[in-house]
Amino acid sequence: MKAKTGVLLASMMFFQYFIWGAWYVTMGTYMVAHLNASGVEIGAAYSALAIATMISPFFVGMIADRFFAAQRIMGVLHLVGAILLLLATRIESSHTFYWVILFYSLLYMPTIALSNSVAFSQMTDPGKQFPWIRVFGTLGWIVAGVLIGQLGIEKTSSTFYMAATVSTGLGLLSFILPNTPPKADTGGASKAFGTEAFFLFKERPYLIFFIAAIMVCIPLSFYYGFANPFLNEIHFANAASKMTLGQVSEAVFILAIPFLFNRIGVKKMLLMGMTAWILRYIFFAYGNIEANTWMLYAGIILHGICYDFFFVTGYMYTEKKAGEKIKNAAQGLFTFATYGVGMFIGTWFSGYIVDQNKTGETHNWQNIWYVPAYIALGVLIYFIIFFKEKKAVSETSL
Repeated sequence: MKAKTGVLLASMMFFQYFIWGAWYVTMGTYMVAHLNASGVEIGAAYSALAIATMISPFFVGMIADRFFAAQRIMGVLHLVGAILLLLATRIESSHTFYWVILFYSLLYMPTIALSNSVAFSQMTDPGKQFPWIRVFGTLGWIVAGVLIGQLGIEKTSSTFYMAATVSTGLGLLSFILPNTPPKADTGGASKAFGTEAFFLFKERPYLIFFIAAIMVCIPLSFYYGFANPFLNEIHFANAASKMTLGQVSEAVFILAIPFLFNRIGVKKMLLMGMTAWILRYIFFAYGNIEANTWMLYAGIILHGICYDFFFVTGYMYTEKKAGEKIKNAAQGLFTFATYGVGMFIGTWFSGYIVDQNKTGETHNWQNIWYVPAYIALGVLIYFIIFFKEKKAVSETSL
């Protein structure tokens, strides 16, 4: 891969995830400040991305991959998306805001797969080259969070203006990215949705893991939707900036996964990830800006273990179980179930729990954080009892 191509792809990834990090993390805080939104309304707005995750494989598999060059359709989607982000700042109703975010999410989520497609098509050794390109996406998310926190704009519409500006820039940049022509036969939406991988459910260990993966998305939804409003409500300064420590942690811990995956096996790694979810919410439940500030930092930094040791490990486990022929279908199925179905359930449920624990203008956050902690504990116990992967498979084949 040429140096110029590498720079273009790295820039693409940086802006792709900068956009997401710029509006997504603080959206709940913005909705409270400007729309007087309830917990359910905030949860609904976050569910928009889950809905888009379930629908976008159809768009990519049946339309984008088959009829358009990936970089061109990506450019159009980002340019139109920028308009919707600007429109979101003009909305004064939570109900209308939801529909704008839903339509935007339906445009944004396909660009994740399209950007990956553009990157992979230019690589001679994707296994070695893609991680170095993808890490710029994590860097983009971190930079967005740091800027928001340092500029003190978490509660303002400036986050959406920032995302819209970068979305416009990436939309224009997309048209000079390396050409990625449409594919003659992509297998359509059925392959994108992962229906070819249904036979994996015949293996009881994978079915047990798959159910656990959906369930653990409920605690994940609590963090994505309400961690920033929580930190702002308890007056944790520069919350958006400090929350990027979670992405730093994610980048660090992901380096340990290939080593640990073969050394300790998939079950122990997944258990470590679920245990981290329990600890995170215990820290949030008892953390404060006085004597227990360290608990707030710990809850944020645990994101690396929470995410990497469960979801990244889960993607690797899914790929190894599926094999070469249907690994893409299996990954599509895993994404559809977790970031689609699981997050959809989790976003609505978390919003309901937050509303049930509202006390005047504040919330009983300790009771709120107990709920995802208990759910994570339940998933952990379920997984320990029922997941019985053969030792030879978990340590040798994996």
